[in-house]
Amino acid sequence: MNPMQTKQLAAAITVALAAWPALAQSQDTSAATKPVEKNQLETVTITAERRVENIKDVPNAVSSLSGEKLEVLNSSGQDVRFLSGRVPSLNIESSFGRAFPRFYIRGYGNTDFRLNASQPVSLVYDDVVQENPILKGFPVFDLKAVEVIAGPQGTLFGRNTPAGVVKFDSVRPSQKQEGYFNASYGSYGTINADGAFNLPLGGDWSARISAQIQHRDDWVDNQNATSPTRKTEGYDDRAVRAQVLYEPNKDFSMLLNAHNRELDGSPRLFRASIIKPGTNNLMDGFDPEKASFDGINEQRLHATGGSARLKWNFGSATLNSITGIETVQPYSRGDVDAGDVYFGGASFALPPYPKMGMAFFPSQTSDALKDHRQLTQEFRLESNGSGPLRWQGGVYFFDERYTVESINYSSPANAYVDSTRTHQTNRAYAAFGNVNYKLTNDLELRGGLRYTEDKKTLSTSTADGVLDASQGLSANTKDSKWTWDLSSIYALSKDTNVYARIGTGFRGSAILPASAFGPMTIAKPEELISYEAGIKSDFWNRRARISAAVFHYDVDGLQLTEVGGSGNSNAVKSAKKATGQGIELNLDLLPIDDLIITLSGSYNDAKIKDNSLSVAGCGGGCTVTDPSAGAGQFFIGGNQLPQAPKYVGNLTARYAIPTAAGNEFFIYTDWVYRSKVNFFLYESVEFTGKSLTEGGLRLGYIWNNGKYEAAVFGRNITNQVRVTGAIDFNNLTGFINDPRTYGVQFKALF
Repeated sequence: MNPMQTKQLAAAITVALAAWPALAQSQDTSAATKPVEKNQLETVTITAERRVENIKDVPNAVSSLSGEKLEVLNSSGQDVRFLSGRVPSLNIESSFGRAFPRFYIRGYGNTDFRLNASQPVSLVYDDVVQENPILKGFPVFDLKAVEVIAGPQGTLFGRNTPAGVVKFDSVRPSQKQEGYFNASYGSYGTINADGAFNLPLGGDWSARISAQIQHRDDWVDNQNATSPTRKTEGYDDRAVRAQVLYEPNKDFSMLLNAHNRELDGSPRLFRASIIKPGTNNLMDGFDPEKASFDGINEQRLHATGGSARLKWNFGSATLNSITGIETVQPYSRGDVDAGDVYFGGASFALPPYPKMGMAFFPSQTSDALKDHRQLTQEFRLESNGSGPLRWQGGVYFFDERYTVESINYSSPANAYVDSTRTHQTNRAYAAFGNVNYKLTNDLELRGGLRYTEDKKTLSTSTADGVLDASQGLSANTKDSKWTWDLSSIYALSKDTNVYARIGTGFRGSAILPASAFGPMTIAKPEELISYEAGIKSDFWNRRARISAAVFHYDVDGLQLTEVGGSGNSNAVKSAKKATGQGIELNLDLLPIDDLIITLSGSYNDAKIKDNSLSVAGCGGGCTVTDPSAGAGQFFIGGNQLPQAPKYVGNLTARYAIPTAAGNEFFIYTDWVYRSKVNFFLYESVEFTGKSLTEGGLRLGYIWNNGKYEAAVFGRNITNQVRVTGAIDFNNLTGFINDPRTYGVQFKALF
C-alpha cells in the first residue's frame, strides 16, 4: 500500500462513517475521564500532545486504557507485558523476564537484549522518559491512564520515538482524604496487592502514597537434581510511589515524586529442545511445570528515582519545569544453554536427540548494570490564550551513564570463567516548538519542529583476554537531526472529526560492544517518515465511539540486531530500508445501559526492504526458509520484522446486573489475539511463533454504594501454551507464555 492508496482508503473510511446517522451531542472537552450519564459512554481526555484534550480532537492515533481494564489485566500478578495487544498494533515481549520489556508499535521495535540497547518506542512515566530498557519494566499501579501514541513523535517527545510513545500517568494527590486497597490470591501462590492513600496535609499541601506487592511461588520443578536452582519462575516484586503536591494558587504548583522498585525473582526460563524439529509445535509430552537445567537461575533488581514538576502561570503563558533522576541496578544470571549439557558432540544425528532438556554446549552467563544514573531536565512554555493560536516550545537535556558487567560461568561446575565491562555515556540536547492554529471553526492545523543532538561514548575492557578487538574496543558517535510533523483535523460535524498527519523521527546511532564471539559493531542513525489519516466519531447518541486510521511509514537505515545463530554472534546491522503500512480500529459500544463492549484491532505489514542484506541462520536443527547467501548466511529482504504480528485483536465485554438494593453483580471478559510472529530476522519453520489467543473471565459483586467489590477470575482460561521466543544456537530452545491461572480478589474504597 503506497501513500496514495493509504490516502484513498482513509477517504473511503471517512465518507462511510460520515454517512452514519444519529451522531452524538457535543462533549465537554475539559472534563476528566468520567461518565456524563449512565446511558452514555465516558468522555476520554488525554495528554498525547502535552495538553489536556478530548481524544477525539487529537490528530494522531492514540489509545487509552484506564480504570477497570487496567485492574482486570493486573489481577493475576503479571508485569507490564499484560498491555500487549490490548490496543491496536502494540506488542510487548521479553527474553529477560520481568525486568526488560521490549515494546513494538506498528511492527517497529528492537529485539536487542543488551543492557545498552535503545528502543524506537519511548516509555514516559509521569512526564519523565525511561530510556534504559530495564527502567521500562516499572510496575503498573494506581494510574490515571496508560496512553499508547503511534509514532513518530519526534517533536514533543524527541529522539528514540520513531515508533511511538507509551505514556503512564499516575493518579495525582488531591485535597480529599480517600484511598483504596485491592488484593488477589490465585494459582501458584500468586499474590497481587496494591493500594493508595490520599492525605491532605493542611493548607496548600497534599500527599498520595501508592504501593504494590506481587508474589508468585516457584512453580517449575528442575528435573536435574545436581543444579543449585531446584525450582524457578517465582518472584517477589515490590514497588512504592510517594507524591507531594503544593498548590497555593492558580499561578504556581509543585508536584514531587519519589519511587522505588525491588525485584527478587527468576530470569526468563529458557527450555532446551522443546520445539519439535520440522514444526513449530511443542515436543510431545511437554509439561510447563517441568524443566531440566544444570546452571543457576536468579534475578534481582533495585530501582529508585524521583522527579520535580513545577508550573508557573504568567497569565498569557505557563512555564513547566520537569526534572527527573533515575537509577537502576539489575542483576540476572541464567542457564543460557537451557538444559543438561550432552558432551558427546553437537551432531543432531546423535541419539537420543531430540530429547527435551538436552543441550550440546555449556553456556551460563550473568549481566549486571552498575553505577547507573539518568538525569533529565525540560523547560516548556505553553500559551494560555483562548484565541485561534496556541503554541508551546522548550528545551530538553538528557544525561545517562552506566557500566555493564557480563560474566561467563562453566557448566555444570557453575564457576567463574571470564568477564567483560562496558562503560557507556549518552548525552542529548534538544530545542522544540509546536503551533496549533484554528483556521475556521471546523479546521485546525498543527505543526512542530525539533532539533536534537545525541552523543554516545562506549568502551569495553576485560582482565581475561577474551574480547575480539579487531574493530576496536571503544567508539564515539555524534548525531544531530531536525524532526518535524504537520497535521490537520477537520470537523465533519460536532461529533465526527477526520484528520491527516505526516511526521518524521529518528533514533541515534547504536553501538554493540565487542565480545568473545565477535567484534564491536556500529549502526548509523535510522530515520523515519510516516503518513497517517483517520476518523474519530461519537454517534448513536453517544452510545458508540469509533476511531480508525490508515498509515504508511518508511525507515531508512533500520537498525537490526543479529543474535545467536551458528556463530553465537551479537551484532547490529543496518537495512537500507524498511516499510510499514496498515489499518487500526477502536470501537466502544453501549448497546444497552448495563452492557459495555470494546473492540480493537490492527493489520500491520512491516517488511525489510534490502535484498542484499544477509544474516547468520540458526546453529543447527532448524529449517530456514530464506534464500541462502552461502557460508551459513541467508538473505532476509522481504521478511516481516521480528516480533511483528500482522494481526492484533482485542475484545472486552462487561455486563452488570443491578439488584433491588442498589448493588451490582457483573460479568467481565476480555480476549486478546495476535497472529504468528518471526522470532529472528531470518524465517524458519521452527522459530515461527504460532498465533496466540488468551482470554480472561471475571465474575463479581459490588455493594455499599461501590465501596466494596469481590470477584473470582481466570486468566488464559483456555490454557493455550505457546512458544513466545527462542534461542537459536543448536538445540531448539524456547520460552513460553504463562499457563492458565485463576483466583479471588477483593477491593475496598475508603
